[in-house]
Amino acid sequence: MNYIKLTVLIFVLFLFGCNQTAKESNENSAPKTEDTLVQQENPNDNEKLADDKIKSINNVIEVLKSNNIDKISNIIRFPLDREYPIPSIKNKKEFKKRFNEVFDKILIDKIANSKIENWSEVGWRGIMLGNGVLWMANSDGIITSINYQSNIEKKLRSDLISIEKENVHNSLKTFNIPKYKIKTKKYLIRIDKLSDNIFRYASWKIGADESSKPDIIINNGTLDFDGSGGDHFFTFVKENYTYKIYRNIMGEKNTPDITLEVEKGGKIIVTEDGQLVK
Repeated sequence: MNYIKLTVLIFVLFLFGCNQTAKESNENSAPKTEDTLVQQENPNDNEKLADDKIKSINNVIEVLKSNNIDKISNIIRFPLDREYPIPSIKNKKEFKKRFNEVFDKILIDKIANSKIENWSEVGWRGIMLGNGVLWMANSDGIITSINYQSNIEKKLRSDLISIEKENVHNSLKTFNIPKYKIKTKKYLIRIDKLSDNIFRYASWKIGADESSKPDIIINNGTLDFDGSGGDHFFTFVKENYTYKIYRNIMGEKNTPDITLEVEKGGKIIVTEDGQLVK
């Protein structure tokens, strides 16, 4: 009997050892980093880039390695938009003054140390680094957008938000983050984030000041995304009216920044194009 028990015990230990070895083998062969996983999901992305585009990317990398503000300013398209309410950088002269706001060591190193496989082409929108930290035109090597915020810009944005809270009408002073300020043909609109996925809509007739009482305030707005390209829209409901603000990102080149739609009883009664106030 003891012999049978011993045999069973040895057999169980043998099976356990085999399972552990297989498990360790599987763990060792699994991707260790997010970068490895991305490379497996998107193999040979750099092969999709034409030679002239690879040349432009390499030029951007070399210019950033030089850390020469004059050279960097020559590959920036102006105005260079910053996250609201930080004002856009209008030209080279202003860029040189505000260079350190945008290009800290982290961003410079990220671009300068990038490889061709870190860049990908996204149709007419251009070529992006990573998941869109930087965008450039398709072939001319001009940087068109930088979606990165240094600590200096974070502090600046916080200060500007505090100033906005002081200057808006008393009914609008409480909010978390200002999202958009919009001008259409007839209206000045601002959208503020109040809390997680709760937004506020306020509007005035064009020409009015934000320090005056808004004509409309709606506090129950929600945000929804349309696809994976970044397009999104806000929905605000008040009695029998529904206000929708569409932020158009993936449209054609002549697509407006914003589309305002107002519905009454399910029927669209107002449609206006709008532009973001930078």
